[in-house]
Amino acid sequence: MSRRTRTRPAARATWATWAVLAVALPALVTGCAGTPDTSATTGSSDASASASPSPSASPSLAPFPTGPSTSTTALLADLPQGCRDLLDDAVLAQLDGVPLNAPGMGGGIRPDSSRVCVWGEPGAAATWLVTVIGYAPDQEARDALYALGNEGYTCYEPNGGVRCESTWESGPLPLQQGRTLFYRDGVIVDTQYSNLSPTGYTDAVIDALWPASGGPSRFATSSSPATPSASPSPSS
Repeated sequence: MSRRTRTRPAARATWATWAVLAVALPALVTGCAGTPDTSATTGSSDASASASPSPSASPSLAPFPTGPSTSTTALLADLPQGCRDLLDDAVLAQLDGVPLNAPGMGGGIRPDSSRVCVWGEPGAAATWLVTVIGYAPDQEARDALYALGNEGYTCYEPNGGVRCESTWESGPLPLQQGRTLFYRDGVIVDTQYSNLSPTGYTDAVIDALWPASGGPSRFATSSSPATPSASPSPSS
């Protein structure tokens, strides 16, 4: 996706704090290793289509490092069919009538087991929202978030994780585009959008994966319990 990043306020957490926490995090995070599920497939979109979507229909996304990661958060086995289950009623009302994972839009399960939810009408190249949820190696994820902070993203530490976000305008109209990332416990939630930004979207996904009560996620399995981890932060 072609984007021109607008200057945003400085990150609310200092990189010095992130560097200190990054050293301590590996000793705090314990649990099962989140490894890619290369056998996972979907009924409407196979893995190869998800990894290499048709350029004529699917949005072009900025990359984020994904792969095997130490994590106690269960990756959602019912995605992408269950993308709506991540959202609350208020967010779903804002997406009413918007197709989800339409053919050719790139929704599905990637070879590295990342789940991809795509909201948008096929052929409407200017209006879409894509969320990728997957495991992300800790150091690589922190380095990527640190780099985004240097590019002008606003980064802070809510909900036991790190959140970086930015918006900008692109195109002749111009249209508002943006990206919001949330990293916690070896899992990245990466949402990129154009002209479609429901209020509370990322917060709803975070609440679904990591309930505020501290209880297990409704997506947890007996072999991969979802328990809160120490707050991860990018390192310098």
